[in-house]
Amino acid sequence: MHRSRTGQATSVLAAALLLGTLSACSTGTAGAGTGTDGTDGAASATCPNGAIRFGIEPYEDPAKLEPAYQHLADALSEKLDCPVDLTIVEDYSAEVLAMENGKLELAQFGPLGFVFASERADAEPLASFGLADGTLSSYTAGIWVPVDSPVQSIDDLPGHTLALGSTGSTSGDALPRFAILDAGLSESDVEITYAGGHPEALLALTNGQVDAAQINSQTLATAEREGTFDASKFRQVWESDPIPNDPITVAGSQSQEFKDAVRDALLTLDTADVEAIGAFLDVDPAGPLVEVDVDTYKPLFDLAATLELTSDDV
Repeated sequence: MHRSRTGQATSVLAAALLLGTLSACSTGTAGAGTGTDGTDGAASATCPNGAIRFGIEPYEDPAKLEPAYQHLADALSEKLDCPVDLTIVEDYSAEVLAMENGKLELAQFGPLGFVFASERADAEPLASFGLADGTLSSYTAGIWVPVDSPVQSIDDLPGHTLALGSTGSTSGDALPRFAILDAGLSESDVEITYAGGHPEALLALTNGQVDAAQINSQTLATAEREGTFDASKFRQVWESDPIPNDPITVAGSQSQEFKDAVRDALLTLDTADVEAIGAFLDVDPAGPLVEVDVDTYKPLFDLAATLELTSDDV
């Protein structure tokens, strides 16, 4: 298997820089906020450090994610009576490292990223994105090829190039690799490269740079909505089972009172506060956030164990 690792050293450096400058480089601060003692940003049960630092994984262009998440942060700030500092982190590993080192009180992780965050930072899942009927939303991983490609299934991938998203991604890395192994192939049979993200993998396929690419249902929905992907020119040759959507988590080091307050706040947000995010996560029709726990993501813990993945693989 050929992996593009040119970004790893940069990611490690970015993670180190993030730890020292996370608050200063926030994409925005939600509202002015006042603590429960009446002073701006004062420490309280719902505002333990005078502000809540909320990290978001970079699963889409940050410039697109920021307005949607700022709306959620503003609503959460109002409910908790505390400023919420929003940061879209550099990459998956930087987010896990930031929570592990006490630089984030809250974070949204991808399902597999949560596995590592729970192990390294004691991250606890509180809520995820619900459908209008009150059930938890999900998405799927997929592998796509041009419509005239000789590749009809995973079995035909040997000898072809495959673009994955980023190391540590659930749908953009672990699940496609598992599918290759499950088909009885070796990863070395396929020329795998990492494009740097979900949109980048899709672009590598549409630009003819690779023979196949992972495109999950979330990225597909966004690209079709924005008119950047014509599905009639491509075919899906593999699709995963449904994956429970990303959890919003709290650092295990926080007080139980804070955890309970954040859970209650998240679960009582209006659909309007989260539906813009749902558009990126293939949540249609969107509903309010729903409660999740560790058991919700057990299949991802099992996947990590099967592939013998550790946080070093993020």
